[in-house]
Amino acid sequence: MKPIILKIILPITTILVWHIFSVSGMNASEILPGPAKVISAILTLFTQESVLTDVIVSLKHVAIGFALATLGGVIVGILSGYSKTIKMIIGPILEFLRPIPPISWIPLSILWFGIGDNPAYFLVFLGAFFPIMSNVYFGVISVEENHKRAALSLGAGKKEHLFDIILPAALPSIFTGLKTGLGISWFMVITAELVGSQSGLGYMIQLNRLLLRTDRVIGGMVIIGVLGYLMSKIMTYSERKLIPWRVTV
Repeated sequence: MKPIILKIILPITTILVWHIFSVSGMNASEILPGPAKVISAILTLFTQESVLTDVIVSLKHVAIGFALATLGGVIVGILSGYSKTIKMIIGPILEFLRPIPPISWIPLSILWFGIGDNPAYFLVFLGAFFPIMSNVYFGVISVEENHKRAALSLGAGKKEHLFDIILPAALPSIFTGLKTGLGISWFMVITAELVGSQSGLGYMIQLNRLLLRTDRVIGGMVIIGVLGYLMSKIMTYSERKLIPWRVTV
């Protein structure tokens, strides 16, 4: 029972504190709706309105943007870590772009792509690309030199050297980058939908903010948290299947 108690004690305490603050003071329930009111708002959103469409739209934005970032980040990270020449060519521009916050690209993304799905794809890609690429690069250059030499001494060619030695050894770092990039993807997609979209959970939250429906705003945040949690669990499950030798929490 101890592991179960340890897992639920903080959520229960948080809900109790949330309820206390929501009922204390004049108009507190309107500024910070209680848990029961938020749950009621979530059920209403799913039964009476098109929130399911907003969920699907946001999932699509995250999935496509994250997939593009994964493809680009893994390829660039492997090439940069595997070839010093490629690192010298693309390294300066990547180091120049890395410190620029992804949200600062919002005005340009709207100018370039207009209002709709494309700015969200672009911003999710930007947000997830650099943590994925950095962790892949770190994983590739961190492979034990003895493992590389042993493979070469046993006659491994470049293909076997890359796919049988470097990539398996770099998988833990790759998954670290993927999980970090997934979290940033949700941050970026909601930011993009708040200002440059006419659908999605971010747009739904912004619309209800303007209508002063705080319960639905928090309800949207809860939905985002649940979706992010489920996707993180899927990522962790995939990691355990592909890297059975690594102990994960």
